Amino acid sequence: MNKELFLRIVDRLSNEIPYFQQRRNAAGRFGLSGLQKCTAAIRMMAYGTAADAVDEYLRLGASTALLCLENFTEGVINLFGDEYLRRPTPQDLQQLLDIGESRGFPGMIGSIDCMHWEWKNCPTAWKGQYTRGSGKPTIVLEAVASYDLWIWHAFFGPPGTLNDINVLDRSPVFDDILHGRAPKVRYWVNGHEYSLPYYLTDGIYPKWATFIQSIQLPQGAKNKFFATSQESVRKDVERAFGVLQARFAIIKNPALFWDKEKIGKIMRASIILHNMIVENERDFRTQYNIEEFQHGEGSRNSHVDMTFTTNNRSNVTNLMMAKRNEVRSRQVHD
Repeated sequence: MNKELFLRIVDRLSNEIPYFQQRRNAAGRFGLSGLQKCTAAIRMMAYGTAADAVDEYLRLGASTALLCLENFTEGVINLFGDEYLRRPTPQDLQQLLDIGESRGFPGMIGSIDCMHWEWKNCPTAWKGQYTRGSGKPTIVLEAVASYDLWIWHAFFGPPGTLNDINVLDRSPVFDDILHGRAPKVRYWVNGHEYSLPYYLTDGIYPKWATFIQSIQLPQGAKNKFFATSQESVRKDVERAFGVLQARFAIIKNPALFWDKEKIGKIMRASIILHNMIVENERDFRTQYNIEEFQHGEGSRNSHVDMTFTTNNRSNVTNLMMAKRNEVRSRQVHD
């Protein structure tokens, strides 16, 4: 991240989180400043170093550095989580649909996949639950990423023995649709109208109306072109995982913490900071010309109902079952 963004984070934390406010000790001398504490936490996240690796440069001990990291992650989640790890607004959804349509996939709003983070200090009693095969214990992250590597959905915590399907069964990725909170969407493909946007996935995900996979062993020019296009666009989520690990080496290296809750906060804070960097870089260099999508309503193939509101409905059970069957429809998928 650039200096301007880092100082904005330090300023918010110093003004609103008591731990990062500079105080005088009993002797009247000033203690550590908010800039020192935030720098220690950022260095540990960005470089994946040990807690005692910043003691000489920042003049603080290992235990203080760990406290800085813990309070920094909690502060980032509390101050920036609602803005930078949110569900798409109707305006965001319309832009994602327009960009998906421009890339050849009307109704596509991103790609979904899972990533494993190795847990070096996993408790011995839990190793069998978190270890797949003869490998190392891992914790799974399920994420949805868009064209600009913004992560819209993050579900972290399932043990590493689960595959993508098991994680999907536990994931809240479709909760808004099932509860009727998602904005209404309409788009057309080959003359057919559809109401559920979809994600691009790899072959392990089930054939639902909200997932589009590639074609295995494609035959013919049309199938080969579709498979190549789907696989190239689906790499957005793989690129997001790679950039996230490159920016924060603490995620790329094995987790050294014993407490799973602290590991989860580090992952969540890293994703929030990743989205903040994406937004900061987007102002100077965008991958798409936004003016291309500022057309009239008649020229769009995908529409989001901006006036949609969530109202309390009766017979919620039947509504959720109907939505669940709609999401898992094999016929609509085909």
